[in-house]
Amino acid sequence: MSDTSAFVTTALLEEKALTPDGAARARAIAAERGIELDEALIGIEGITAEKIAITRATLAEVPFVRLSDYTIEVANARLLPRSLAERHRVFPLFVIGQVATVAMVDPLDLLLLDRVRQSLQCELEPVVCDAPALGDLISRAYSMALEEGEGEAATETQAESLVSGEEPIVAAVNQILAQAVAENASDVHISPDEHELQLRFRIDGDLHRRPGPPKSTHTGLVQRVKVMARMDLTQSRLPQDGKFRFTARNKAVDVRASVLPTIHGENVVLRLLATGAAIKGFAELGLAPEAAARIERLIAHPHGMLLVTGPTGSGKTTTLYTALKRLNTPDVNVMTIEDPVEIRLPMVRHVQVHSDAGMTFAGTLRAVLRQDPDVVLVGEIRDEETARTALQAALTGHLVLSTLHTNDAAGAIPRLRDLGCAAFAINAGLLGVLAQRLVARACQACALPCTPSEATLAKFGVSQGESGFVQGAGCAMCGGQGSKGRLAVLELLEVTREVRTLIDQGAGSDRLRAAAIRGGMRPMWLDGLDKARRGQVTLDDLAKAVVAAPEDLADPELTGTLRRAA
Repeated sequence: MSDTSAFVTTALLEEKALTPDGAARARAIAAERGIELDEALIGIEGITAEKIAITRATLAEVPFVRLSDYTIEVANARLLPRSLAERHRVFPLFVIGQVATVAMVDPLDLLLLDRVRQSLQCELEPVVCDAPALGDLISRAYSMALEEGEGEAATETQAESLVSGEEPIVAAVNQILAQAVAENASDVHISPDEHELQLRFRIDGDLHRRPGPPKSTHTGLVQRVKVMARMDLTQSRLPQDGKFRFTARNKAVDVRASVLPTIHGENVVLRLLATGAAIKGFAELGLAPEAAARIERLIAHPHGMLLVTGPTGSGKTTTLYTALKRLNTPDVNVMTIEDPVEIRLPMVRHVQVHSDAGMTFAGTLRAVLRQDPDVVLVGEIRDEETARTALQAALTGHLVLSTLHTNDAAGAIPRLRDLGCAAFAINAGLLGVLAQRLVARACQACALPCTPSEATLAKFGVSQGESGFVQGAGCAMCGGQGSKGRLAVLELLEVTREVRTLIDQGAGSDRLRAAAIRGGMRPMWLDGLDKARRGQVTLDDLAKAVVAAPEDLADPELTGTLRRAA
C-alpha cells in the first residue's frame, strides 16, 4: 500500500465522503487482491476513480484534468518510452515551448518526475487524471503511433506488430476493433475531418469519442477495411458495403462495413454484430417474468404471426432472435429472411435477400415456404406484397416472426391495413404485437438514491415523495457514465376478443390501445416505471424513451385500470 493511497483514504474520511466501515472494506479488498488501496475504494459508497483523482490533486496542490474534455494528440507517444508510460501511468498531454503538461496518477512520485524530465528534456507541469482514463489513453496512444520515424515509441509499436506478422496499419485496425469489442460497442465510426481523423464508438446507443490514429493513416485504414470486407480497392467515389469476421478475446465477431465518400475523404462505419452466443433469454433483455411468460405462450402457438415494433435501434432483432433461440430445436425447421443477416444460429437456415438481383423479401418468402418451414423470421415487413405473403403464411400453418416500424403496439394493426391486409386475415393470423424501446441500465455499482424533478414525476403520474428512484454517480465499472448496458421497456398487445371486434370495425389505434389495456396490456411507460422504481433505470432516461403517461391517464375509462396496474 503506498503512502499516497493512505493519504487519499484519510482525506476522504475527513470530508465524510467515506465511512470507517467503507475504508475497512477497501483495505480488506486491497489485501485480498494485492492492489492499491485507492483502487480498492472504487465503487465503495459511491466513490469513483475521478473522485479519487480529484482528492489526490487537492492533496498535491496540482490541477485535476478530465481527459474527455480535451483532444489529446496521440503522436505525443513518440516523446516518452512506452515501457515508462505503461509501468508508471504517465503521459505527455501537451508540450508548449520548453514546458510539458504531463498526466500522472501520483504527482508526489518525485523519482518518476525526475525520470520523465530527463526523458523529455524539458520542464514539467504535472496534472492528475483518473487512473482508468489515463490507462486507456496510454494503451490507445502507443497502439496508434504508427508513422515511421516517430521515435522510440513508434519503433516499439512497430516492432511489436511486426513480431506477430502484422503491418502497422493492420495492427491499428485490429486495435480499434479489439477495443470496440472490449467496450461492448455496437458501431465504430472512423471519420475524416479537414485536419484530423475522428474515432468514435457507439456504446449503449450514444457515440463516444476515442483517441484515434493520425490523419496521415486515413487512406491506409480505409484500404485495410476494404480488403477485409472484399470491397473494390480502386473505387473511392461511390459508397460500398461489405462484411467480414474478426476474432477478439477468443471469440468471433461479425462486422458489417460501410464506406461513404465525403468532402474530406471516405467515412467508415463498422457495425459489430451480435453472435448467437450473445443471445440469452427474455430475462436478460429486462423482461419481467409475467411479460416473458406471455411471450412464451404466444410463440408456443404452432401458427400465427408475432410482430415486434419500434424505431431503428430499439432492439427488435435481438428480441426476435431471443424468441428464435427458444424455438430452435432439432425437430423444428427454422428459417430466416433478412437484409442483411445479422446473427447466426446453429441449425437455422439464414437467407440473405438481394433486391438488386430480384430476390426481394416477398419473393424469397414464397420460396422459403416451399422449404417446409415450421418457423419463419421475416426481418422486416416493408411493403404490401411482403405483408400479405407473411400473413398468408401465418394462416397456413407457419409461425411467423417479423418487425414493423410503428410508435406503439396498437399502431401495428392500422399499419397492416394500410399495407393491404384484410381485416379477417389480421384477425385470423395475428397473435400479438410487442412494442419496445431500449433504456440505459443504471450502473448498480454506483447508483445512489435520488429525487426526480416535479415535472418528471408528473409525467409518469407519480406523487411527490415516492422513494426508490436512483441516479448513477459514475464509477470505474461504468466508465464514469452512471449507466452500463441497456434493457428493454415494452408493451405486449394480445389479440383478444374485444380487439378482434374492433379490427372488424376498422377501429383506429387509440381505440385498439384502450381495448388492449383493458385486456391486460401494461403500457410501455408503466413497464418502464416499474423498472425505475426497482432502480434498474433512471426516471430521466425513461422519460427520453417513452411517451408520457398522462395521455393514458387522461382517459377516464382507463384511469382505474392503469392505477390498479401501477
